Amino acid sequence: MDAAPREAWERVRRRLRAEIGEEVYSSWFPRLELDMIAAGTVRLSVPTRFLKTWLQQHYIDRLTALWREEMGVERVELIVRSAVLRPAGAAASVRPMNAAGFPAPSMSAAPARQAAEAARAGASGTPEVGSGSPLDPRLSFSTFRLGASNRLAHAAALKVAEAAAGSGPVFNPLYLHAAVGLGKTHLLQAIAAAGSEHGRSVVYLTAERFMYGFVAALKSQSSLAFKEQLRGIDTLVIDDLQFLQGKSVQQEFCHTLNALMDSGRQVVIAADRPPAELDALEERVRSRLAGGLVVEISPLDDGLKLEILAARVGALAQQHPGFAVPPDVLSYIARHCGQNGRDLDGALNRLLAHNQLTSRAITLEMAEMAVRDLVRPSEPKRVRVEDILRIVAKHYNVTRADILSQRRTANVVKPRQIAMYLAKMLTLRSLPEIGRRFGGRDHTTVLHAVRKIEGLVGSDRAMADEIEALKRLVNDD
Repeated sequence: MDAAPREAWERVRRRLRAEIGEEVYSSWFPRLELDMIAAGTVRLSVPTRFLKTWLQQHYIDRLTALWREEMGVERVELIVRSAVLRPAGAAASVRPMNAAGFPAPSMSAAPARQAAEAARAGASGTPEVGSGSPLDPRLSFSTFRLGASNRLAHAAALKVAEAAAGSGPVFNPLYLHAAVGLGKTHLLQAIAAAGSEHGRSVVYLTAERFMYGFVAALKSQSSLAFKEQLRGIDTLVIDDLQFLQGKSVQQEFCHTLNALMDSGRQVVIAADRPPAELDALEERVRSRLAGGLVVEISPLDDGLKLEILAARVGALAQQHPGFAVPPDVLSYIARHCGQNGRDLDGALNRLLAHNQLTSRAITLEMAEMAVRDLVRPSEPKRVRVEDILRIVAKHYNVTRADILSQRRTANVVKPRQIAMYLAKMLTLRSLPEIGRRFGGRDHTTVLHAVRKIEGLVGSDRAMADEIEALKRLVNDD
C-alpha cells in the first residue's frame, strides 16, 4: 500500500479522535486498521465481530464521511480479522510487515482461514472461542522496555509466562491495571506467546471476544461446550476487562474464573483500573480479582520514554534506511507528546511522514511544527475513590471500614459525608457509583452528603479551609 492511503488514514484517525474525544477513541478505535482501498471502497478490519457490530451501528456513517472528504471514496466496509486455533506449543504466525512497520494483510489466506473456522463452528455448533484473539508477534518480552513504572508488572508477567507445563499457578489471578498505552496488552500478549512456547495451553481473549463467544454459544445452544473449551486450558488471559458487560456474561465469567482458579489453572487479567473501581462488575467478581496479585503500571517517566522512542526509531530505520531522529528531537517528544506509548508512536509516525514526503531533514524546528497538534498540556492526576477514603480516614483518625460501615455516630458520619463530597468533586464517578463504593449506599444518600457539605463550606470558614486542605492532600498524594 502506497503512502497516500496511509496518510489519508492518519488524517481520518486524527479528525475522528478530535471529534469524539480521547476517552471514547481509546476505548473503541485503536485496533481498527486499514486493510485495503480498491474500486472506491475502503476496507477496515477489527479483531472481533463484537467490535465490528458496535462500530457498524455507531460510527460507520461518520467513517464513510471522513474517507469521502479525504479521498473521495463512497463506501467503507468493516471486516473481522480472523484468529486461528493453534495447538499448545505452536508458535504464533507472523504476517509480513508493510512499509509502516505493521502486519500486512494476507488477502489470499484470509478466505481460507475464515472458511476453515466456519466449517469447525458448523461441525461442532460451538463458537471457536478457543482460538482466542489475534496475537501481534511484535508484542514479546524481548521488545518490552523496562522502567521504574513497569518493572514489577514485567517481573510478575515473566514469572507466570515461564511456568513449566503442569505446574500450578504462580499468582492467581495476576491482575494488571493502567491507563491507555502503558503496556498492559503488550505484557498479556507476551504471556500468551511465551506460555505456548513452554508447552502450556494458553488462550488470550479480549473482554469483547469473551462476550461474543458466550452470546453466540447461547444462541447456538452450545454454552456447555463453550464453557468446556475455556475450562480445559492451562492459562486464560483476558484483556480490557472493563468492557465486560451484561449480567449473564458477568455470571459466566465469574463461574469460569472460579472453575479455573479452583482447579489450579492460571488466570491473567488486565483493565484500565483496579478491581475495586470496576463498578459495573458484581462485588463477588471484584473480590475474587482483588484476592490475587494486583499490580499498577504507572505513567512513563522521561527516561523510559526515551528508551521506547530509541527502540521505535531503530525499528522504523530498518524499514526506511537513513531515517534517524536527533537526540534533542527525541527529548522534545518525550517531554511534550503525551504520557504513553501510543502518543510516542503517533509523534514518530508524523516525523517519518514529513521526512519521507518532503525530503526535509528532521530538526527540532521541523519536529515542533510536525507534532504541534500532538503537544498536550500536563494531564491532571487521576483521583481515585480509594485515595480519598484513605486520606480522609487518616485525617479524622477513623478506619476505612468505619467510613464504609452502617455506623451513624458523629465521629464517623462527618468524615463519611466529606469523603462522599470529595469523591463527587474530584472524580468523574456518578452518584450511584459513589454510593456503591461507600458500602452500597443509595445515590440519594450521596446527594444528601454532597449538599450538606456544600452548605457548610459556604457558611463555615473553618470547614471550607478543612475541605481545601483535604483536596490538596488528595491531589498531592
